[in-house]
Amino acid sequence: MTSPSDAASPDILPDLVAAALRAGADAAEAVASERASLSVGVRNGRLEDVEREESRDLGLRVFIGRRQATVSASDLSDATRARLVERAVAMASLAPEDPYAALAPQDRLARTPFADLDLFDPTERGAAELEAAAAEAEAVALAVEGVARSEGGHAATSASRWRLVTSHGFDGAWQGSAFSLGVGVIAEKDGAMERGGEHRAVRHLSDLPTPETIGAEAARRAVARVGPRKIASTTAPVIFENRVAAQVLSPLLGAISGPSIARGTSFLKDRLGQTVLPPGVDLIDDPFRPRGLGSAPFDDEGVEVTRQAIVEGGVLTTWLLNTASAAQLGLASTGHASRGLAGPPGVSTHNLHLEPGDRDLAGLMADAGTGLLITSMFGPSLNANTGDWSAGVSGFWFEGGALAHPVSEITVAGNLKDLWARLVPGSDLEFRGSFNSPSLLFDAVAIAGK
Repeated sequence: MTSPSDAASPDILPDLVAAALRAGADAAEAVASERASLSVGVRNGRLEDVEREESRDLGLRVFIGRRQATVSASDLSDATRARLVERAVAMASLAPEDPYAALAPQDRLARTPFADLDLFDPTERGAAELEAAAAEAEAVALAVEGVARSEGGHAATSASRWRLVTSHGFDGAWQGSAFSLGVGVIAEKDGAMERGGEHRAVRHLSDLPTPETIGAEAARRAVARVGPRKIASTTAPVIFENRVAAQVLSPLLGAISGPSIARGTSFLKDRLGQTVLPPGVDLIDDPFRPRGLGSAPFDDEGVEVTRQAIVEGGVLTTWLLNTASAAQLGLASTGHASRGLAGPPGVSTHNLHLEPGDRDLAGLMADAGTGLLITSMFGPSLNANTGDWSAGVSGFWFEGGALAHPVSEITVAGNLKDLWARLVPGSDLEFRGSFNSPSLLFDAVAIAGK
């Protein structure tokens, strides 16, 4: 998608907002979303599926006093847009009063020129090229000794564009691209089988690892997991590998989201300005990272975004706020509004990462001596009011700072407030997604085994 289509044309969104005002709305905002994607899957060197998507959608939110309503449509015809306006205004007139419903304050809006974040790569990949990349990654993985079969390889490309226009003068748009490649395989030894895989997604094709790299890593991870043992229940040091470590930290985001704080349903509701991570540890949200998967020049209400230390020196510095939750708490939006086409905005971060420490993974294992290295997690459970947390995991038992054998069918558990206070970050931070963390060492975690 190298140029805007009808949904993001110079007139359609301003006209939609103007029509809403003429129909009786006091304020309005219109959103256009466009997406084009192509995905190809292979299995055992043969084409398995091809999926192509092209979509153009509109969303309209209108306000009548403190009443609001949101509607959306994928038909962009004049008649549909007229019905969209009519329905939105009628719904808003009947909606209950919401004392916090409003457009973002004008003094909080992002100003042009917006930052150039290099999020769009116009390179086009056809189905044949995607198929070849997926097939090569799969072939490399299958050629590794110990790999028994393939779960398939997939390659995809997409382009998207987002535009927001409001009745109080905001008009902003940005576009992005994504290129991805992944493969999953099954390794087998003595009748025991284990899955492993590798997947990467990037904004620019030049940043995507080669099919050879993807395939080799998928095979390595599968082969290494074959022959897992069960371990007895115990309390021991636990290291979460950098690929899964962010999952241990992600409950923090829900716990500091403005809507959760306003409802009083957060185990961190009284911790603003207090220590939640060890001294010296920073958790950074950076919407301006070039080519970042979570980068954006403004939030989904048009509010200015900034690079922020959500946690600085271990101390929680802010809630994550959109306009409504900020108003409810008597604060200002932090630029974290996130929305689709239907419904009012929620809250989300941009590019979040935990700053690394000075010990690599081997160093963390050496420090711990004996314990559990977790490389995959599933089925996490959280009590949002207390912070009690548990998750099914698999990985490797290590002794004397060296890997001893793979393990599976185990559960780790604890209270996140206590766990986070004792985490030790490694130095192996990689920017693979929109939330990244180095490996994390915890000195003593309850492990439920056989």
